[in-house]
Amino acid sequence: MAERKNDGITVPSGRITRFAKFGLLTTGIVGSMIKNGAVQLASGRRPKLSSLLLTPANARRVVKQLSQMRGAAMKLGQLLSMDSGDIIPPELAAILSALQANASAMPSTQVEDVLTKQWGKAWRKRVKSFDLSPIAAASIGQVHRAVSKDGRALAIKLQYPGVRKSIDSDVDNVAGLLSFSGLVPSQVDLKSLLKDAKKQLHNETDYLREGNFLKQFHELLKDDPQFCVPCWDEGLSTTDLLAMSFIDSVPMDDLTALPQAQKNLIIEHLFALFMRELFEFRMVQTDPNFANYRYCIQTKQIVLLDFGAVYEYSIATTAQLKKLVKAAMNNDESKVQAAAQALGYFDEDTAPHHKAQVMQIFSIAFEIQGYEGDYDFAQSDLPIRLNRLAFGLINDPDFAHIPATSILLLQRKAAGLFLLAVKLNAKVNLNAIVKAALGMR
Repeated sequence: MAERKNDGITVPSGRITRFAKFGLLTTGIVGSMIKNGAVQLASGRRPKLSSLLLTPANARRVVKQLSQMRGAAMKLGQLLSMDSGDIIPPELAAILSALQANASAMPSTQVEDVLTKQWGKAWRKRVKSFDLSPIAAASIGQVHRAVSKDGRALAIKLQYPGVRKSIDSDVDNVAGLLSFSGLVPSQVDLKSLLKDAKKQLHNETDYLREGNFLKQFHELLKDDPQFCVPCWDEGLSTTDLLAMSFIDSVPMDDLTALPQAQKNLIIEHLFALFMRELFEFRMVQTDPNFANYRYCIQTKQIVLLDFGAVYEYSIATTAQLKKLVKAAMNNDESKVQAAAQALGYFDEDTAPHHKAQVMQIFSIAFEIQGYEGDYDFAQSDLPIRLNRLAFGLINDPDFAHIPATSILLLQRKAAGLFLLAVKLNAKVNLNAIVKAALGMR
């Protein structure tokens, strides 16, 4: 069995060890703040807490520590960076977004320990070969190449040890850092958001659950020539180890040299799939991390990965969402407001001027769907205008209404697809895609 060693960083698995890591992180940040504050006072300036906290040095501390800890600590940072652009300051969002591309792999010895726990002491007999050097490392687990006993190429995702047990404490510790910073508006119900985050993270660490969603999406899309979904190897999988077929593909980052028409088609197909997920499957893969989309150059298919963040939507919710989108497409403001209220963007007690601000946000958000013709994502200033309005609203002490996590996840998905479209300089007729999905002429 050919194996390649790797030099990684051991994942701290015990709750006490992880708590100590957070303590060191907080101590380092506080020490830096005291030092920088003293320098500013000595020069006659009155320092602000935000300027002391959001220094480059502290940013490096947070990114380095969370990327080494992995697990819920890192995942929550990623979620906040994408979900909460309208809740947290852009400086903090920039720090957290750096976690999207920073994950340290486990060393070979720890990989072998995980395999022994999942497959037993004779784990080498379960496969023909296993490469101990990962091909990818993320927040909750890392992926390895392997070959099955019958010669099939496999991708094996191993969960970092202790991740599931540390979810609740990690989330609470990250929340403590956010509260300590004072950067999250006091009226934001972080408690509710973090409760939902814990639930989502527990779901994402259940690899058998993910395997079942992988199987469902494979069946749903097996006849679609635009997509390729790996086959789940249920016999080799456990709650902490996910085995699937390996599909030779390249990251979306490597597609910049493709003909523009081909890149446009990729984004067109992904937006069309989003519509199908929401209104047909009622199962949405809500994690838009670019790494979850790859491309097979040979077959010109989009490869879909990572189904741990799949969220199932009720008939009632999708019906209201359909009403909202249709009303927006028809420029029917009264129906947009009714659907928005039903979805929890505001309620009967919300002040009229706050409702007007929310409606203004909707008006901007649906500009793309209402644009007839190919929308040029790379030239759009829509995210800037949206964030400016949303951040102003959420920082209004008299407004404290945030929709359910299920709706925030859809916003996150849409935002991720938008960013990918920007990256590929795509020009897509989203108006036609949405109308086709909703049966509108």
